[in-house]
Amino acid sequence: MADVTAKDEKKTPVKKAPAKKVAEKADSAAPKKTAPAKAKVQAEAPAAKPAEPKKPAPKKHAAKKMAQPTGSVNVYSLDGKVEKSIQLPQVFSTQFRPDMIRRAVKSARANRRQPYGPAPRAGMRHSVSWPGKGRGMARTPRLLHGGGKGAEVPNTPGGRRAHPPRPEKDWTEKINRKEKRMALHSALSAVGKSDIVRARGHRIPDAMTVPLVVSDDFESLFDKITSDYKKENQRPAYTKEATKVLEALGLANELTRAKDGIHQRAGRGKTRGRRLKKPSSILFVVNDPVKARKCLGNIPGVDIVAPTRLNVELLAPGGDAGRLTVFTEKALQILGGE
Repeated sequence: MADVTAKDEKKTPVKKAPAKKVAEKADSAAPKKTAPAKAKVQAEAPAAKPAEPKKPAPKKHAAKKMAQPTGSVNVYSLDGKVEKSIQLPQVFSTQFRPDMIRRAVKSARANRRQPYGPAPRAGMRHSVSWPGKGRGMARTPRLLHGGGKGAEVPNTPGGRRAHPPRPEKDWTEKINRKEKRMALHSALSAVGKSDIVRARGHRIPDAMTVPLVVSDDFESLFDKITSDYKKENQRPAYTKEATKVLEALGLANELTRAKDGIHQRAGRGKTRGRRLKKPSSILFVVNDPVKARKCLGNIPGVDIVAPTRLNVELLAPGGDAGRLTVFTEKALQILGGE
């Protein structure tokens, strides 16, 4: 039996563990020296910065939108040449609000409207009578000694109106002060946009900058024309000479448009002192409108005003913004100062 067991032991080989696994087991069996967890975290983490105080969030109502910077325009001399470029005042960068402009124009027209109506006794100034029932006649007042002719009631000749306009009617329309100011600033900003000016129908050269700014020599145009004609001992032709200056500035097509657009009004207005209708043309903003009116007042469709007297109706006739406007350099400075 002893021999058999010895043979069996020789036949069954003993499985040995790989060298790597034996080494791993030896390493795991050996105790590891590890640093405390807190010390390891302190060594790895950098030094913490002191906490900064939190800034308070800005209030919504305190935040204001900054206006966009305005563009520059050319300053033209009386012969149409570019002298220099200047920056437009900040008011020309206002947001364009056509709804506010129309509201302001409508309010200005309504507040300027004069109440009207018939006289209290209009159509009732007759001696009339009615014979009464039972005669086969309508109950219409009849003129005394008029052969039965009716009077006073609306269905008779010369009688009163059925539903006349009332003089006591209030036509005014209120507009807030801030809305009115916003409409004026918006109308000024539309004057400085060439696409809006062209869309309104004005004919201007492609290279022209709007609003059209001319040198301060334009203010002394009246004196210049007067002195030139005094030398020749002739009567000054103010409109003729002023038109030559405007043509040199490139506004000949605009003057022709305004002149050809004059036409006769339709309706009863022809008999009430307003026979002709004229299209709105150039608006001149000058420091001395009295002298400028002597030179430019007879040109069709032209208006002359001082910078302190500007309003929405002049800048946007009929509520349509973008009127072609000519500023003198001095008037533009006054406008920017206000």
